[in-house]
Amino acid sequence: MTASDPLDRYGLAERHLSASALAALAGLRETLDQRIRPLLSDAWERAVMPDAVLDALVPLRLMEPEGVAPDEADSSMFSGFRNFVLARTDASVATLYNAQSGLFRTAVRHGGSVEQAQRWDPLVRSFELRGTFALTEPEHGSDIAGGLATRARRQGDTWTIDGEKRWIGGAAAADVLAVFARDEADGHVKAFLVDRDAPGVEIRPLTGKVSLRPMQNAHIVLDGVRVPEERRLQRVESWRDVAGLLRRMRSDVAWIATGLQAGALDAALAYVRRREQFGRPIGGFQLVQEKLARMLGNVTSCLALVTQLSACQDAGEWSDENSALAKMVTAERARETAALAREVLGGNGILLEHDAARFFADAEAVYSYEGTHEINALIVGRSLSGVSAFT
Repeated sequence: MTASDPLDRYGLAERHLSASALAALAGLRETLDQRIRPLLSDAWERAVMPDAVLDALVPLRLMEPEGVAPDEADSSMFSGFRNFVLARTDASVATLYNAQSGLFRTAVRHGGSVEQAQRWDPLVRSFELRGTFALTEPEHGSDIAGGLATRARRQGDTWTIDGEKRWIGGAAAADVLAVFARDEADGHVKAFLVDRDAPGVEIRPLTGKVSLRPMQNAHIVLDGVRVPEERRLQRVESWRDVAGLLRRMRSDVAWIATGLQAGALDAALAYVRRREQFGRPIGGFQLVQEKLARMLGNVTSCLALVTQLSACQDAGEWSDENSALAKMVTAERARETAALAREVLGGNGILLEHDAARFFADAEAVYSYEGTHEINALIVGRSLSGVSAFT
């Protein structure tokens, strides 16, 4: 990410990141191009996430990159641009990494006690402790706040958890699952770190997906799973605390939606420069250039939006409505941008070898996960009108 990047039209990366952070992202981009991009078409075709992906990414230590000050490495701005670069290559790769660096790490750092965070966060940063975020359920997604059905009951210093979770990314490869369950004693939601191989835990892979195919999602059954009190995340005492975690995570998805658009535009530009029709490259056709300009407009406006959101968050300004607005807008624009990229490629736009097809399909998943368009719109609408439309 530099000012010479034609898709960062206003040089936002250089304006907001140090030279060391830019160098770390450049190293990430090089690794993605050389070691991961060549694997993606086959991974998408077979719906598998190659071990080589994390084998290449983990040594980069992107949560504590060399030479980057700790405050910047932990900033919303740096993690945002990191997600942008990852998603620009592939949304499944970005989702896989963010499952650890965003969802699971946020649960540990901000849901755990100071002592828990100090003990576990270094292991999360290094991937010595791999985890995932298990909130969504088979019958409860958008209504999870009031509908969460997984139950936990305490007996002495041990909790017993029963329930099911669904769409949990990276569960099969995780060491622990951050499971959210409703305390039968007080009705409030609590969070627990559950060993994936604990008695009573069953993890079933979801198959048949047409989006984010390499990303492994799972259906999890928890049948009488016993968890010690010391593995309960001590700062999650109610849904309000869970909402605080989600507020921090939603901006990650907005950055992924923006990076996905940049990747789709990269694919379209590469194609129109080499594809010829009527005796000349199609990049010289007026109708094609109009579509490219629209795509760049979407990328530029979304990048400006998420950059400002991260600047606010790094200044200590966190709000549900701002995160929801960013996710809503960027995910909606991602659908349009990816569709335009596929359209520019014509029939070849549905072939994996040209990359646009992956972004086109993946935009549909990004549009819905981490808060649907409708739910985010209601959060924003409530902040504007002062009246809740939730039922």
